[in-house]
Amino acid sequence: MIAVLLPPTLGAPTRLPALADRLPGHGLTPVHPEVGGDEHPPHAARYIARASLEINRLVAHDAPTALVAEGGAGPLLGAVGAAQRSAHRPVFGYVLVDAFLPQPGSPTRVDIAKSQSPGNADPGPAPADEPPGYRTESLPMASDWPDAPCGYLLTDPGLRHVARLAGLRGWSVREAVPEEASGALAELLVDLRGRT
Repeated sequence: MIAVLLPPTLGAPTRLPALADRLPGHGLTPVHPEVGGDEHPPHAARYIARASLEINRLVAHDAPTALVAEGGAGPLLGAVGAAQRSAHRPVFGYVLVDAFLPQPGSPTRVDIAKSQSPGNADPGPAPADEPPGYRTESLPMASDWPDAPCGYLLTDPGLRHVARLAGLRGWSVREAVPEEASGALAELLVDLRGRT
């Protein structure tokens, strides 16, 4: 099984750097697309296009593939999945890792953060290095997503509410400390593969 590990947006570092190194021990082949250029508008469209081109370059069309999105890539997972369908690449499952969930329509990142935070809390000010318009651009719509089983891996207790929302959607949810994330992700992917 192939696990395409979509990195956080804007070149943010992964919170789970050892994840890819440990996945082969669980029978998974990690694929690391190099996604960049999303620091310029349109941020989301650039990320989706670059991720899709990289997946096409790195993954055989007939390989059983799951898309795993971390952090800011989470809300874009439906659009990346739609691009895979357009390329006739079957995806057997989707996993979000410490990320907000994709939402129907064309919400902004601010809309998503508010709707998925306890009490619709304000997401707070943008970091100084965040490009203007990043949080307020409308994200591409993926109306028929999900087209495969979904899961959520929680390693950041600050996103427990989002993991709960994933569970309410009927998704498989696993919680792990960062050091045990590879095993939890492997279990989650095996579970999702068994549902297809």
